[in-house]
Amino acid sequence: MSSSLNQIQAPIAAEMELFEKKFRASMKSKVLLLDRIMSYIVKRKGKQMRPMFVFFTAKLFHETIADSTYRGAALIELLHTATLVHDDVVDDANYRRGFFSVNALWKNKIAVLVGDYLLSKGLLLSLHNDDFELLKIVSNAVREMSEGELLQIEKARRLDIDETVYFEIIRQKTASLIASCCAVGAASAGASKEDIEKARLFGEKVGIAFQIKDDLFDYGTAEIGKPVGIDIKEKKMTLPLIHALRNADWLTKRRVIYNVKNNNGDNKRVQQVIDFVKQSGGIEYTIEVMNRYHAEALAILNTFPDNPSRRSLEQLIAYTIEREK
Repeated sequence: MSSSLNQIQAPIAAEMELFEKKFRASMKSKVLLLDRIMSYIVKRKGKQMRPMFVFFTAKLFHETIADSTYRGAALIELLHTATLVHDDVVDDANYRRGFFSVNALWKNKIAVLVGDYLLSKGLLLSLHNDDFELLKIVSNAVREMSEGELLQIEKARRLDIDETVYFEIIRQKTASLIASCCAVGAASAGASKEDIEKARLFGEKVGIAFQIKDDLFDYGTAEIGKPVGIDIKEKKMTLPLIHALRNADWLTKRRVIYNVKNNNGDNKRVQQVIDFVKQSGGIEYTIEVMNRYHAEALAILNTFPDNPSRRSLEQLIAYTIEREK
């Protein structure tokens, strides 16, 4: 079993603590309402894997973390948090990570403005410090995330997602963000363009493996907070289902797609889809693909010089595919 996140984070505990202070400072506002909401957002921090990827990747190239690395990590958190706040409005979601969402507490209008504020703070943080390369990397990731989300919405209407489209969606929606963390870490440490691109590709492979692991949770592969079958209920075609359908006969395929499209609110029908996927080898195939992306990420990582941070990144990517939530 992989190490816990706290164990993996231990070598950069001091940097993470300093980052937390710098990140809080970057969110400050003179408007009392905004400041109250910013404090609420900071208290709801998740696993903090994004800054961990930034710092460990930076330390592949330079042992001492530069101010630009802290700013790069803050930029990613600010822009990503902005997208999450906006996502909750779009999805009409009242909870995130077990807490009330911003829109649930302060309504949609304020939530949209808060997202805009976070976006502007991230942009200004980079512009005021001439971090143009970092801003370019992260802005590109935000564009990709938006395109991936829209591509998924478009395809959900017709349920015509094959493996090629699936991988494009998760590359844009999830992997582009982790890829930007690794690229920002490398760029902020003064790495060459070649090494920045290698770091970005490493992060992309990790991000794809991470999302595939998330998709497996939908089939009850672990006891987690995410309800089983939620992706099916939201008409999301993920890899286990795509593979199972590809190998099914025409009549079975038609019945399963009909259930996903028209009976996704019926728990019994959703369970039938889950059982079909499990019986069709969808889980085993998906685990095999996830392990392949993990191996590809590891192969890229091993092209960098061996040091403590490289070993920490090995632990971190092992965690992404072995985690239970």
